Amino acid sequence: MIGARWLLTRTGLGATNHFESCAFIRSKPGIEWPDIQYHFLPAAVRYDGKSAFAGHGFQVHVGHNKPKSRGAVTIKSADPTMAPKIQFNYLQHKDDIEAFRACVRLSREIIEQSAFDDYRNDEIQPGKSIQTDEQIDAFVRQAVESAYHPSCSCKMGEDDMAVVNSNTQVHGISGLRVVDSSIFPTVPNANLNAPTIMVAEKAVDLILGKAPLSEAPVSVAIENDWQNVQRSSKI
Repeated sequence: MIGARWLLTRTGLGATNHFESCAFIRSKPGIEWPDIQYHFLPAAVRYDGKSAFAGHGFQVHVGHNKPKSRGAVTIKSADPTMAPKIQFNYLQHKDDIEAFRACVRLSREIIEQSAFDDYRNDEIQPGKSIQTDEQIDAFVRQAVESAYHPSCSCKMGEDDMAVVNSNTQVHGISGLRVVDSSIFPTVPNANLNAPTIMVAEKAVDLILGKAPLSEAPVSVAIENDWQNVQRSSKI
């Protein structure tokens, strides 16, 4: 029905890419860069699309971008055709649990601003009854979903845990390189598409022996008092 409506009238849920806007904020004082990412959708539906809210609604997909929980990719067999064991260990670190509480509370604060008065009705999830740390933690564990952006399983570096060196070459194996998001030494602070393209373009230059471009002086906006405030006082 959504597709038919779009084909006939160019309106409805088929007329949007759904991820219509995004935002980055800092979850608390003492964090220099934004660590929470938002995507706004003019519909209320599960991330995997398997179920939707029965009625009008909107939602934000919000996540903590700098998790401290660490997983592992482990070989299960000498058979190269057998898939490895992948363990993400979501919410293993207490700071990640705290960060997702901030995701819920700050999201509520944003949606409760007067700019949303004409569009907001009752909270669908987690619901106004969910208020305590324990209740929010239980909701997150029940409702959280992967955003399908894993990285860093073959990190770049020179330490014992590094898989590739700074030239994308696998340590201890000649003639083998890894060039994708797995070689990031730390989790990026946003989606992986752009930084993966950057890594690939840099790797091409390394392989072809091209000299790097000179550094460009690019200014980055940082809250002056980020050590002490969670949000800017500027308007």
